[in-house]
Amino acid sequence: MTVRIDTLSNGFRIVTERMPGLESAAIGVWVLSGGRHERAEENGIAHFLEHMAFKGTARRSAAQIAEAIEDVGGYMNAYTSREATAYYARVLAADVPLALDVIGDIVRNSVFDAREIELERGVILQEIGQAADTPDDIIFDWLQERAYPGQPLGRPILGPAEAVRRFDRSDLDGFVGRHYGPGNMILSAAGAVDHDALVRLAEDMFGAMRPTDVPPLEAASFKGGDLRVEKQLEQAHFALAFEGPKINDPGIHTAQVYAAALGGGMSSRLFQELRERRGLCYTIFAQAGAFADTGMMTLYAGTSGEQIGELVELTLDEMKRAADDMSEVELARARAQLKAGLLMGLESPSNRAERLARMLQIKGRIPPPEEVVAEIDAVGVSDVREMAAHTVSEAPTALALYGPVSGAPGQDALQKRRAA
Repeated sequence: MTVRIDTLSNGFRIVTERMPGLESAAIGVWVLSGGRHERAEENGIAHFLEHMAFKGTARRSAAQIAEAIEDVGGYMNAYTSREATAYYARVLAADVPLALDVIGDIVRNSVFDAREIELERGVILQEIGQAADTPDDIIFDWLQERAYPGQPLGRPILGPAEAVRRFDRSDLDGFVGRHYGPGNMILSAAGAVDHDALVRLAEDMFGAMRPTDVPPLEAASFKGGDLRVEKQLEQAHFALAFEGPKINDPGIHTAQVYAAALGGGMSSRLFQELRERRGLCYTIFAQAGAFADTGMMTLYAGTSGEQIGELVELTLDEMKRAADDMSEVELARARAQLKAGLLMGLESPSNRAERLARMLQIKGRIPPPEEVVAEIDAVGVSDVREMAAHTVSEAPTALALYGPVSGAPGQDALQKRRAA
């Protein structure tokens, strides 16, 4: 498999990886702007724009956009994250030019019809309402806000309902004008793709775009805090975050191995101790996430209101214990899980195309899988124990609780338990 990268004269980048034996390809345009690139008053506009891209262009109606891809048996979708917005499709090899034409059309030529804006506004308000009614969804928005209060990175991707209600075409045009420039886009494709042919098609579709300055990114700073929302629910939801390494920090793989050993699967410490041995919860996990300039290690569990205090305290105890006795056997298992997840994921052209775009965004190159595997294998017991000790005793924290949570320990009690 060969990765190839080209850049048009206006800064638009194309990255591909041919996967022999495949009859299909994944292709998409990644715009390197998401929720954290919005101004305070336009929180939610990147996600609104992602929806509106499918509502009609100068060449196609909303129905024709969907039919163009589905008529050839493919599928198309999009998503908005905090650092990117992606528009992508999966099609057979012969239909790659069609897929690029449709994706390029919706990215470059959306008309933002006033009637469609009103219709989609209603859809997004329903999406916001659905998220608010899903405790183990909304709690992560609250946790993010507590971790990065008053900062773009702390705002919800969907935005607040009051902002969504007032967005109009000028807001959409303004965000496109600032962020949808050729130097802020990556065309990524994997599978049965012809790189040279794709570059020619990209030149026709995107080559005439005028270069624009990329707006500077507002730096994020993990502050931490505490949010508790008491509500009569069946479960008490607990989410805890610690400041972690940023995406390009050498310690990111240590954080990932630590999170996997602590709460990454059924064999992990938290799962075994809190669910299997004590029966305190059904769901519990830990994960390490990272952004361009900061990172978060996140733990989540749901339990009864009567047991929330015990669950929170035991979670901290397990983290403290990991700093003292995390074993090579546990880390070997965690490393194996990470490596298998990486390599199995790369068997999918969609996952591979996304990785190409993400790596080009954050590293400016595509590290070969064997390089990443070697970095994971290099994480040792002392590395993880040192990070575990720092995390549980010194790292800034953010906490979100939702449901019957009156029995949860307060911040002072948590800090004392961390320091004990």
